[in-house]
Amino acid sequence: MIIPMRCFTCGKPVSHLWEKYVEKVEKGEERKKVLDELGLNRYCCRMLFLGHIELDEVSQFKNI
Repeated sequence: MIIPMRCFTCGKPVSHLWEKYVEKVEKGEERKKVLDELGLNRYCCRMLFLGHIELDEVSQFKNI
């Protein structure tokens, strides 16, 4: 899945924050703290980032 340009629910632009989020989480920072720092306070925007799955991880599985 590709991160959407805007939040589905509130319409806030969020795609420009994705790379910063991934960098900080890979460094070992707590996800809640990173989301707060990036200004993602609404639960709908946070859901986009916490529920996102990269296509590389999903493509490992075969279709039946």
